[in-house]
Amino acid sequence: MDKGALKMDSDIIFARTSVRNYTDEDVSESDVRDILAAGMAAPSAMNQQPWEFWVVRDPERRALLANSSPYAQPCGRAPLVIVTCMKTANIRMPEMAPQDMGACCENILLEATRLGLGAVWQATYPDAKRMGKVASAIRLTNSDNLVPFSLIAAGHPAHQQAATGPKHFERSRIHTEFA
Repeated sequence: MDKGALKMDSDIIFARTSVRNYTDEDVSESDVRDILAAGMAAPSAMNQQPWEFWVVRDPERRALLANSSPYAQPCGRAPLVIVTCMKTANIRMPEMAPQDMGACCENILLEATRLGLGAVWQATYPDAKRMGKVASAIRLTNSDNLVPFSLIAAGHPAHQQAATGPKHFERSRIHTEFA
């Protein structure tokens, strides 16, 4: 996928796919900034914006993150891991924060795709064991009033994956009339 080849439209949505293998090429600071800006542009309940981010490039720390769950192995292979964390204090609608975080993570994935990068999202929240391992890896403490929400491994894809278009469209899941 060439950087800038996709327009900001449905091409990006349908081109996005989970990428788990990467080249050794670093992700530029400019791309990281654009990715995080996209995450921060997500809608949130009452504009509470419950997100904070840890940008992890250190191989040892990425290895710790890769061991936080059976599904987090891409974190050890990616040159970049973004740890999204959710605020637990001083937000007006804490029950809505997980939905806000989901929108944030999707924006991150879409921006990575737009930039020609590959990424994959690994859930951390609400699994206490995973959250504990991630918190330890990034040295997050209870006093920070944050909990790890997800890991997003990102980098330049090791191989190109063709966009497949709408993969999961199922008309049977759409209900338009009520009896």
